[in-house]
Amino acid sequence: MPDILTLLEYTVIIAPLLLVIILGGASLIFRPLSESAIGFFAELANVVGLIASISVLGFMLTQGIYEVPINLGSWVHVPEYHFAVKFQFDRLSVPFVILTFVLCGTIGAFATRYMHREKGFNRFFISYSIFMLGMVITSLAGTIETLFAGWELVGLSSALLVAFFHERPNPVRNGLWVWSVYRISDAALLVAAIVLHHLRGAGEFDVFLGQTGTWPMGQTPLTHNQAFQVGALLLLAAMGKSAMVPFSGWLPKAMEGPTPSSAVFYGALSVHLGAFLLLRVESLIDDSLGLKILIVSVGLISAAFGTFAGRVQTDIKSALSFASLTQVGIIFAEIGLGFRYLALIHILGHASLRTLQFLRAPNLLLDYNSMENAIGARLVHGGGFFHRRLSPAAKRTLYRFALERGFLDAFLWNYIVDPFLSLLRFCDRLERRWTAFLSGKRPVDQSHLQSHSSTLEDLL
Repeated sequence: MPDILTLLEYTVIIAPLLLVIILGGASLIFRPLSESAIGFFAELANVVGLIASISVLGFMLTQGIYEVPINLGSWVHVPEYHFAVKFQFDRLSVPFVILTFVLCGTIGAFATRYMHREKGFNRFFISYSIFMLGMVITSLAGTIETLFAGWELVGLSSALLVAFFHERPNPVRNGLWVWSVYRISDAALLVAAIVLHHLRGAGEFDVFLGQTGTWPMGQTPLTHNQAFQVGALLLLAAMGKSAMVPFSGWLPKAMEGPTPSSAVFYGALSVHLGAFLLLRVESLIDDSLGLKILIVSVGLISAAFGTFAGRVQTDIKSALSFASLTQVGIIFAEIGLGFRYLALIHILGHASLRTLQFLRAPNLLLDYNSMENAIGARLVHGGGFFHRRLSPAAKRTLYRFALERGFLDAFLWNYIVDPFLSLLRFCDRLERRWTAFLSGKRPVDQSHLQSHSSTLEDLL
């Protein structure tokens, strides 16, 4: 029995890894697979992973097992620091992995038809496979370093698919935008990992969370101040990944990617990773009242903003993205209030519903037009409670504020995206000069680079 369970656990991890190796390896040797072969391997990886993860859940339920770890040992071991690779199957990770395989399998089957004869078909599925592997690693991570590795894979594949149609300027611009905002989230998670190693000398969740296989029960050994400091860093990481206010401006921009990637990333899985991170570190939250208040405040403000801005969107994908923001904000508030299982069920249900809505979006518009043609008039939308009681001047002010998306785009550009890109341009100029010096060549004329830089600035 234990041998079978261990084999199933490894299968859950190996299935998406093999998909990345097969698709990526074929492309590296300039022998990309056919569309039918890519679709077959994608569906095979999802089906095998799903069957294995459901079987693991069945073993855990029938045998009364709360946690099944996989420890691959310490890969780095120096005084006062060690980096271990560990996966854990428990009541939080297994449902999230099952959700990942179900939705990725659905999106994969849809994308084989939606992306048919698209010249970037192979490139789309390589990014898709990297995303699925990142989601599995993040969900099953037993250490904060392992979680960070999966977190980065998800972020990388997300940015690549936002900029998928790179022959047009908007997708490239928005891909850079998303990648820049993700840097804040990733930096916060990395700093939290460093702080935890400084405080406890280890990055295993069961060490600094006090969890002994009984999620969501656990008592962290950190002090109240330490729990608040580490929790605040993890909350910042979660806010960036889940597009909470003030990072919400990148979410509608991410809709430039293909509809299947919009569905699986920003409607279903990636947008919930921030909430998943907070669920994983729930014992830190329980130990700090200030952190609870902060999480609830962020969630409610983001939910209100998503509802407010979503009412004035003129395209269905942006409207759905703000609807997702509203629900994720409510999930954050549930986590802050201590409703762990309610938040987990909310994530599972909302992710499934939003996937259906994104995939149905083009047909939904057609159905909507057919309904209006059948009745011979526009469908009437009644005003809400506040709408009927606001003055015309207040309505115009609020409408403009919502249409500008709370001016968060300007905030993100001025304080995050532009400084980040300026730093990259500076590093590029420095590298060119250093390379020219080492090669004994004269410094490259920077005039054409300046023109490219100004073009990029105009583009962004």
